[in-house]
Amino acid sequence: MFVQYNVKLDAFEGPLDLLLHLINRYEIDIYDIPMAELTEQYLLYVYAMQELQLDVASEYLVMAATLLAIKSKMLLPKQEEVLLDDELGYEVGEDPREELMRRLIEYRRYKEAARDLKSLEEERGQMFTRAPSDLSEYQGAFEVERKVVDVSVYDMLGAFQKLLRRKKLQRPLQTKIARQEISIETRMGQIKDELSLLQPNERKNFLDLFPYEDKQHIVVTFLALLELMKQNSIVIEQENNFSDIFLSMK
Repeated sequence: MFVQYNVKLDAFEGPLDLLLHLINRYEIDIYDIPMAELTEQYLLYVYAMQELQLDVASEYLVMAATLLAIKSKMLLPKQEEVLLDDELGYEVGEDPREELMRRLIEYRRYKEAARDLKSLEEERGQMFTRAPSDLSEYQGAFEVERKVVDVSVYDMLGAFQKLLRRKKLQRPLQTKIARQEISIETRMGQIKDELSLLQPNERKNFLDLFPYEDKQHIVVTFLALLELMKQNSIVIEQENNFSDIFLSMK
């Protein structure tokens, strides 16, 4: 039976993290941010999170309002800018993007520092005091694994967003769908069963896991995939930015 879930994922580190992801993904100049494009993409991701019934923190909505305010300020004629300067908290003549830019640059510095520290931690974790063992007898016993491109929750959200658009375009004008109620745990088992039937080195396209038009089935399937990712039960691969996402069993 389908039950409404309110899910909060640790992978979402806050609105600045989402903005930085969008800036990197769409190769936006952080020193000259196109507010219309960035605001549109940000709102699409927030909408996708709401469609998935995720617990969207108020800070995401506050940032959405801030982006809209900055976008509106930049669209105003010059003579009207002075009237809004005090209300929005900007000095006359100041670029309304300045504060956002400073916050993003500072956040990026902390994020890069955290990544460097994580890399050093992993590097140190590879060091052992025990003398090396002779493993020559095992050489060639294992196949070389396919290189897995790091796929983040944001990449999965982007794929989900593309899926919603495709389903909407393919939906007939009049249709009748029998409702199929299913729990996240049951759908996780079904997905693992599907992937276990694949041949060695065979992968399944992310979009092929959504054969039904029913919105509840789509949401449950996506949440089941996120939970399997969290459990490290499946392999998620994407060869290039914006390319298809493929899945296989560990």
